[in-house]
Amino acid sequence: MQEIIAGAELTAKAEKIKLLICDVDGVMTDGGLFFDNKGREYKAFHSRDGLGIMMLQRSGIPLAVITARTSEVVTHRMKNLNIDLVFQGQLNKLQAFKDLCHQLKLSPEQTAYVGDDLVDLSVMKQVGLSIAVADAHDVVKDHSDWVTQHTGGHGAVRDVCELLMQAQGTLDEQFSYYLG
Repeated sequence: MQEIIAGAELTAKAEKIKLLICDVDGVMTDGGLFFDNKGREYKAFHSRDGLGIMMLQRSGIPLAVITARTSEVVTHRMKNLNIDLVFQGQLNKLQAFKDLCHQLKLSPEQTAYVGDDLVDLSVMKQVGLSIAVADAHDVVKDHSDWVTQHTGGHGAVRDVCELLMQAQGTLDEQFSYYLG
């Protein structure tokens, strides 16, 4: 099986995670916003991220989304991935994060957040494990515990899912599901 190189401190933080929270634009997508002449929005999501999310969910870790924008495309994709914890239009991501922790009765240390830009820092500074995608703003990378190998929208979320599953001892089981 693939081995993700993680130091003892990173592994210890990842072992405690009970909820993964992701931004959307720049994390689950490459950050590009596409509109047709009628104003309809289009986004591209990577299928490997989707499979990583499904494996993580089967491992017992749910995923939530906190995004500043509101989009029917996001609603549709999250429904497709069985993600019910979707907070769109959240200009104050920190308040959404606090509400989410309260709703799920989780401490901040039990959460991980994946971001790419300055708007994500308020939450990243509160969580137990802060993660930046490979093409995140340099300031965001400087304030994160780990940086993914892949860029936003191109496998970064899969990197995070596999890191969490490896730290919690469920990665091999999820891979064996497909290896037979």
